[in-house]
Amino acid sequence: MLLHQARMETTLILRHGEQLLLSLIIPIMSLIGLAFFPVPGIDNPLELAVPFALALSALSAGFTGQAISVVFDRRYGALKRIGASGVPKNIIIGGKILAVLVVSVIQAVLILAIALALGWRAPLVAFPIAIVFILVGLWAFISWGLLFGGTTSSEIVLAVANLIWFLLLGAAGAAAITFGPGVPAFLTAVPSVALTDALWQATVGTFPLPHLISLIIWAVVGTLLANRFFTFTYKR
Repeated sequence: MLLHQARMETTLILRHGEQLLLSLIIPIMSLIGLAFFPVPGIDNPLELAVPFALALSALSAGFTGQAISVVFDRRYGALKRIGASGVPKNIIIGGKILAVLVVSVIQAVLILAIALALGWRAPLVAFPIAIVFILVGLWAFISWGLLFGGTTSSEIVLAVANLIWFLLLGAAGAAAITFGPGVPAFLTAVPSVALTDALWQATVGTFPLPHLISLIIWAVVGTLLANRFFTFTYKR
């Protein structure tokens, strides 16, 4: 039942134009654009472009994409209808989470394939480190996406979720360009900054534990709040 739900959710994401724009097209465009954008103090712009694109794809699919998807499912009664058909709540939510993971694998494969074609290289140790951080980052972003989409109206989600996306995107980019790999510790409190910088450090084989702790805190808090306040019922 869980796999069936996940397959259905994955299909919906891949058929939804806005979801594809957020989750695939914009991260790939950012990768290609940054690859040819000279950054002071960085010999190869791909050093920044690859981790930034991977972090952006996780943010887009996990937070913004889920918030928008969930709130419209609630608004049009899709979640209630699925629940009324006998599908348990945890299966519905689990299906959404697995769908994001599937889409994230597609994202990562495409981004890395393009990066390799552009000449980017990293040591093998970078990949398991990056996988850990991407998974924890997705956990954090998905939990807050479910919380936001599962508790507010579609009007609020469309306005605020996109604003938050822009702010987190801007913070990650500004911190990376300003400080390079190894941002000041206080900036790792921002999840997008923590994930981008962690992925950048991973490309040289470093495992930044403070970044992981920050992302885990965001993930745990988001999960607890979503578990407490998420509702299938939609109220304006």
